[in-house]
Amino acid sequence: MIRHVVMFRFREDANEAQRQAVHDAIAAMPKATGVTKAYAIGGDLGLAEGNFDFAVVGDFADQAAYETYRDHPEHRRIVAEVIRPAITDRAAMQYEIS
Repeated sequence: MIRHVVMFRFREDANEAQRQAVHDAIAAMPKATGVTKAYAIGGDLGLAEGNFDFAVVGDFADQAAYETYRDHPEHRRIVAEVIRPAITDRAAMQYEIS
């Protein structure tokens, strides 16, 4: 299986409506793409300085399923129209899990 982890930092001027739009759009991704085995999202609790603001963890059966998610038109639309305008930084990686 492939685990996909993404973290975002919101722009300082991102308002609550933008932050909620990111949350809602990302929460809808498993249903939109239909290839996610497990999915967790959430905002940082503020327990340590310097953390990212929001994280996504998705598990996929294999590389092909992850690529289907990554390349899905709805995923691309959400990234372009909802996420990118609201963030300054993004960190991501994919790794194998058993």
